[in-house]
Amino acid sequence: MNRLTIFSILLINIAFFQVYDGEMIGAQTQPAKGDNKVRKTGIKNSTVKYISGNDTASSYLAEPDGNGHFPALIVIHEWWGLNEEVKKNADKLADSGYTALAIDLYHGKSADTPEEARRLSGSVQQEQAAMDLQAAFNYLKNLKTVDKNNIGSIGWCFGGGYSLRAALDLPGLSACVICYGRLINDVDQLRKIKCPVLGIFGEKDQGITPTIVKAFEDSLNIAGIKNKIIIYPGVSHAFMNPNNSGLHQAETTEKAWKEIFAFLDNNLKY
Repeated sequence: MNRLTIFSILLINIAFFQVYDGEMIGAQTQPAKGDNKVRKTGIKNSTVKYISGNDTASSYLAEPDGNGHFPALIVIHEWWGLNEEVKKNADKLADSGYTALAIDLYHGKSADTPEEARRLSGSVQQEQAAMDLQAAFNYLKNLKTVDKNNIGSIGWCFGGGYSLRAALDLPGLSACVICYGRLINDVDQLRKIKCPVLGIFGEKDQGITPTIVKAFEDSLNIAGIKNKIIIYPGVSHAFMNPNNSGLHQAETTEKAWKEIFAFLDNNLKY
């Protein structure tokens, strides 16, 4: 990645992260511990390492059983870090026919309290994060079992914002799913996106409010980006996380997953 490219990405990052300060107002108050580490049968999972800039990235790889070529997803964690719940989501995606690479933007660290999560999410070096997303995309593209023309991104909370950023930074991305993540409404920046976008949000989210979501949707439409934006009534931020005590909504989560898989199947399995 040359200096001009890095500089351009940094300009996008500055605009991106100035839009919404105060990470996840109304977010979950407990980390997703994950009480069941038994993996699904019929999929393969492993920890993989690859170079990202001057660093080594470690990610959780979940793959469908078979020889491919499978569509693939960069899976991006919440502000707690790469934990069992994120790995379960990667397994769920692999069980549905996607090679899922759950990346670690904290490089080995994780949080047990909202204070730790806020500190870790705020300490992410943006240039390294940009390289991590690019390295994850390159890793998937070079796997023999992956269809390199059908790679998407998905993330929740903190990771939802970085899923949007992946769409901004990676012109080869074929689909982007944002689950209650940070948004931008700069039309010129959004025109950099070359793939369809699915947005999953909650009506009662106090951070990513319906007003913010509607402005994002309007800007996507002006920019000519194909999108589907859903604001589910009666649910708050992080409603899809089963470990989110008091805010998780199982019925709405099931509806959201159906929308996610319909969107992914339509854009990555055609």
